[in-house]
Order: sequence, then C-alpha cells, then structure tokens
Amino acid sequence: MRVLRAARPTDAGAVGAILSEFIDTTPWMPRVHTRAEDLAHAGAMIKRGWVRVAEQGGQVTGFSAHDAGEVNALYVVQAARGQGVGSDLLKQLQAEQPQLGLWTFVANARAQAFYLGHGFVEIRRTDGADSDEKLPDIWYAWQREAG
Repeated sequence: MRVLRAARPTDAGAVGAILSEFIDTTPWMPRVHTRAEDLAHAGAMIKRGWVRVAEQGGQVTGFSAHDAGEVNALYVVQAARGQGVGSDLLKQLQAEQPQLGLWTFVANARAQAFYLGHGFVEIRRTDGADSDEKLPDIWYAWQREAG
C-alpha cells in the first residue's frame, strides 16, 4: 500500500538519493551539483515544508516539492516509475491547489507527456540560459476547472 505524507527531516537522504539517481541515469542531464549538494537541497526543501513523499513498504519511492503553486520537483525512484507514484503525488497537489506551474526540460519527453496527460498546458519555452543546467525548458501550467 502506498502512503503519501509530509516529508520528515530523516527523509532527506532518500529524497536526495532519488534526485541524484535521476541525474546519474539520464544521459542528457548534466551534473552541475554534487551528490552532497543534492542531499543538502533535499534537506532545505524539507525544512521549508515543501516536500511530500510517497512511501511503500517503508521505503520512499518518490517525492514532490512545491511552494506557492509552483512545483519545484517531482521525482520517482527508477524502479517505481510507471507505477502511478508520480500521478498520486501530482493528483494530491492538484486536489490542494487551484493552479500549478512547473518547468520541465525539452529533452524530457516522458515528463512532457506525463504533465500533458494530467491537464497541464504549455505556456512558453526558453533556451535554458537562466537555468543551472543550461538546457532548453518549458513552463507548463494547470488550473482547476470551475465547478
């Protein structure tokens, strides 16, 4: 059974590891921060109260981070991708927020299909000059329908 819950400080290691795993296993993704910096970033997001984790069998299998309607991160451990973990995390955010926005990379076709399938629409693209990774990206937005 999958449980979604607010992240605790002790989840920083698992959250940082999931972020690092994505970077390490994605050929087009440059590593611009160390794994220690990924862990520190995870801890900082958790401390701010931004992070929710998906837990299954006592293991953190994914996480989302959001602040003021902006989804800052949504990652799922590689072994659990395609099993609804990301959808559960995103649906919970959509249930709580009237609108959401997020960035994803142009190279991440899987994420683009995921967000479009959850009702997001593309708003604009950039050349990535302002991001740490310097990769072209897309801003997506979602708004709850009236009613």
